[in-house]
Amino acid sequence: MAYHADSSDLEVKEILTWEGFGVASRELAQQIVNSGFEPDIIIAVARGGLLPAGALSYAMGVKLSDAINVEFYTDVEETLPDPVLLEPLLDVDSIRNKKLLVVDDVADSGRTLALVLDLLAKEGADCRSAVLYGKSRSEISPDYVWKRTDDWIVFPWSAEKPVQAQ
Repeated sequence: MAYHADSSDLEVKEILTWEGFGVASRELAQQIVNSGFEPDIIIAVARGGLLPAGALSYAMGVKLSDAINVEFYTDVEETLPDPVLLEPLLDVDSIRNKKLLVVDDVADSGRTLALVLDLLAKEGADCRSAVLYGKSRSEISPDYVWKRTDDWIVFPWSAEKPVQAQ
């Protein structure tokens, strides 16, 4: 089972609660709407971007959504050498010439987001990116960021081990 390891041994970390996630989602949506960008489709970078993308979809009234699966993190502060696209792949024909908002939970190294944005731009899409958290070491600067931190982030959806049969 995929699970981010227990981060209790880290002294410094950013903890996002479910309530905080609700506030963050609304504030990030407001930032995007205020910019005048009106996406046709919201694309989640799965898995971390699934919940933020869903929340933004509702907050912004955007009904079309999709996801692209990318694996990079394997543990706390541990990654694969490069981000890897996983199947099923996004239907690229449906995004040509569309305005896309690509959503992830965090732009840490920025490599996952860069991979996805590059792939979608090659398909002729007008892409912008939104993340809950941006880090200073990110190789790209997302268009919309709720908060900046360089600490490890504990998200409410990955803070505990997956549920197991009892």
